[in-house]
Amino acid sequence: QVQLVESGGGLVQAGDSLRLSCAASGRTFNNYAIGWFRQNPGKEREFVAAISWTTFYADSVKGRFTISRDNAKNTAYLQMNSVKPEDTAVYYCAAGGSFYSTSMSYYTNSARYDYWGQGTQVTVSS
Repeated sequence: QVQLVESGGGLVQAGDSLRLSCAASGRTFNNYAIGWFRQNPGKEREFVAAISWTTFYADSVKGRFTISRDNAKNTAYLQMNSVKPEDTAVYYCAAGGSFYSTSMSYYTNSARYDYWGQGTQVTVSS
């Protein structure tokens, strides 16, 4: 079992930066892919970014967000720069799946992930 806890969300203004953290406990997550997803009320959960042997990004965040991981700290991060009001959502981190897939569509599928955090709210004001 892996427990995930997100932190770092909050209220920011458009153009600001924010860094989300995803701390893992339990089994080491070194061999898991890590994904960040986001969701607004009444909408489907949306893929944001993933990191395995490489990184993948949704087009909407490419060039603005950076996903990274520190295996020694069992923590993954999502650095969010130049945020926009449309980035407002609850952000979830997830762990699981294959570390070695070369397909972005593999990592954008939320069903690939076995473990999920409780989410952290990010609100971007205009």
